[in-house]
Order: sequence, then C-alpha cells, then structure tokens
Amino acid sequence: MPDLRRSALAAAGVVLAAAGGVWWAEDGTSGTAVPSAASEDARTTGRADTTGTTATPEVAPVTPGAPERVTIPALHVSAPVLPVRAPDRTLVPPSDPTELGWWADGARPGDARGSVLIAGHTVHTGGGALDDLEQLRRGDTVVVRTTHGRLTYVVRTERVYTKGRVADDAERLFSQDVAGRLVLVTCEDWDGERYLSNVVVVATPRS
Repeated sequence: MPDLRRSALAAAGVVLAAAGGVWWAEDGTSGTAVPSAASEDARTTGRADTTGTTATPEVAPVTPGAPERVTIPALHVSAPVLPVRAPDRTLVPPSDPTELGWWADGARPGDARGSVLIAGHTVHTGGGALDDLEQLRRGDTVVVRTTHGRLTYVVRTERVYTKGRVADDAERLFSQDVAGRLVLVTCEDWDGERYLSNVVVVATPRS
C-alpha cells in the first residue's frame, strides 16, 4: 500500500484515492469504487484555483497539535473534531453529522508542510456541520482549536468538483508536499438519491 501521507483524500461520505483505486463511503455505507472520469470538469464559483503546489508562505504560528474543534464564523458553525483513519483505503467521517473527522495520518494544524484534511457529512435535509460549506468566500476565516492552542486560517479557494474530477485532481488537492494549509471537504449536489459532487475549501494560516 502506498504511503497514505502522499495519498489523495476527499470526503463527505468520503473519497480516498490511493494507487489501485478510489473508494467512496456515502452516509455510513460500505466503500464502493468510484470510476475515474478525466473528461468531467470542475464547476468553479468565481474564485481562482490556487490549490496546487505554488508558493504559499510557510507559517507555523503554534506548536502542531491534533484539532479538537473547528469554528467557521461566516457559517455559524462550531463543531467538534475527532481523529479518523483509513485502514481499508476508505476514510469515513464520524457518523454523527454534527461532528467532523480529521485524517490523523496526515498533517496537523501548525505543521509547516502538508494539508490538514478535515471532512464531514452533508445532510440534504439539514443538520450537517458542513451543509453550507460552499457558501464560504475568499477571505473568510476558519478557527481550529488544537491540543496546543488556536490557529486561524483564511479561505483562499472554494470549488465544487464532480466526483470524477476530485479523483483525478486528488494528488494536487490533498498534497502533503505543500506549505501548511487546511482543506475542508464535504458533499454537494444531492440528486434525490446520492451526492454528485464534493465541495473543497482550501485555507492557509493567517500570518
């Protein structure tokens, strides 16, 4: 199995892309394969895509620590965060939609490098912590309380990706080889039976 710190993760259900397959666990169901669809396009929301490995100031203002709570003032969200892992290449957030899951084998808030991946379920009838994640805008803040203090992140990009495009772009979106940043992921585009897309928000530490 490849090193998961370099694997591609996405979530809400949650997608984990690793060599040999992409797996999706939707609303607590068992993982199922997601086909790759290179021809599918990302649907942007008018903000530049800067989620690649382009230069971002390396900022580690606090001692790295495990996240315990995420607060998003613009969305009136304050949600506890639990560590989760991906033993079968499938990352699944906590079953309680008011809780978020942090990929404990990836970066920690405060690390100088790596994407801190935090994922949560979206509930199409309401009640999920990240139901309105797509409403975040560049410049909004996300506060992460950790075991060693608080770290404030500033949103840089928000995009809605089709599932196939998330799989194709996962290495870039969830890279552990970039300057320290936060990546929030959840589902989007409920069609009455399933979610068709993922919202991916990238934020960097406030200097």
